[in-house]
Amino acid sequence: MTRIAVAKGDGIGPEIMDAVLSVFSAAKVPLEYDFVDMGKWVFDKGYSNGMTPEAQQTIESLGILFKGPMETPKGKGVKSVNVTARKTWNTYANKRTFQTLHGVDTVFSKAGIPIDITIVRENIEDTYGGIEHMLTHDVALSRRFITRPGSMQVIKYAFEMAKKKGARRITCGHKANIMKITDGLFLEVFYEVAKDYPELKADDVIVDDLCMKLVSKPDLFDVVVLTNLQGDIVSDLCAGLVGGLGFAPSANIGDHISIFEAVHGTAPDIAGKNIANPTALLLSGIGMLRHLGLMESAAMIENALLFTLESGIHTGDFGDKAVPSVNTTQFTEAIIANFGKLPAHNPKPLLADQPVTPTVFKLEKNPMLETIESNTEKIVGVDMFIESNEQPQLVAEKCLKHTLDLFKLVTISNRGTQVWPKGSVFTNLVNQYRCRFESVEELALTQVDILELYKRLSADFKICSTELLNAWGDKKAYSLAQGQ
Repeated sequence: MTRIAVAKGDGIGPEIMDAVLSVFSAAKVPLEYDFVDMGKWVFDKGYSNGMTPEAQQTIESLGILFKGPMETPKGKGVKSVNVTARKTWNTYANKRTFQTLHGVDTVFSKAGIPIDITIVRENIEDTYGGIEHMLTHDVALSRRFITRPGSMQVIKYAFEMAKKKGARRITCGHKANIMKITDGLFLEVFYEVAKDYPELKADDVIVDDLCMKLVSKPDLFDVVVLTNLQGDIVSDLCAGLVGGLGFAPSANIGDHISIFEAVHGTAPDIAGKNIANPTALLLSGIGMLRHLGLMESAAMIENALLFTLESGIHTGDFGDKAVPSVNTTQFTEAIIANFGKLPAHNPKPLLADQPVTPTVFKLEKNPMLETIESNTEKIVGVDMFIESNEQPQLVAEKCLKHTLDLFKLVTISNRGTQVWPKGSVFTNLVNQYRCRFESVEELALTQVDILELYKRLSADFKICSTELLNAWGDKKAYSLAQGQ
């Protein structure tokens, strides 16, 4: 028997989790459950991360968390328990599968267009770091982190998963045409990894074009890997293609701990009424069974679910309105009654269970992810973000007084658009400028040089933030201003 941690969640979470576990019990799935305390009521007891210390210890010792939907209290300055859990345990790959389910009518199912798309979303980085500051009373800043090791983890997972799935195509969704350094790094790593998988067709699509293609020709896509925020948006778009979030399973995969959950909300308006649809959580649980090597149980349960949907049995949120809906309990009982039956469409083969090598969960220290850089690093300048409501020319004149002999003022931009030495009077300004200073003749600078410039500039400006301009060899590691 394999032990896993289970958190029932908030709202409809307990009733749909009980439904899924009753299916597992009827199927004699060899699992034992340690129920852990997570969710809104745990926040309300004063635990700022939404879980008790005992829950965290149990999950870290078992390595698998099966969880219902959870609510984060609004207006209390606390982070989402869902995001906290994914980031704390470095579940770097969010896998969401979207497939046509016969009995769940959509525009595409009615048109006979089959959908089988797997979205792999980077799960740790991007704007989900939640690192935000007010630079002035008018200007907010969010830092977006994309790292080479983090990108490598999720992209390698995506290629391995696509290979095991027998995928015909793997696509990188990105916005590297605009975010040339951050999304550019993600795309660069994608093609680095693609070299090791010549059997897979690897290509990339700009994310806005990807969204258009997904809603017009979704059958063209197979596996799509994206950064965190873009992946979040695109995966919900794909849920809409197959009937909504009620049919969207989710797995958060890490090297040591993995989390399986439905991506829909807690639906407090119907909580406790025994009318919620457990399909998404059941599909997530089926994915968990396969992750644990319990292939036969997974296939039997999924076939029973597909047969039930094909039979027209449905909860109130979907299905033929001419056919009376059933409640959560009745839907669950129908699935159990259909054990051993095969759906007419896309039946799952009854594969033998696969032994899974247990991961060692006891770590002595935090893993450090770092690649080796062969080129010499040097500081070649600095961006000073200053607060000012003065015109660009006056800002420039003040800056030029402080350049010393080491720096040259190269550009001043406002909201990313250059306003000095060239610009347009039609460019609207806010009270925060980026003033870029580069070293004379691209000589290497020290942090002491930067601090001296900071000190001199602070006589005329409030400096909101700074960023070093780094270079590795001849490669400049910073972007130009719009119009520079």
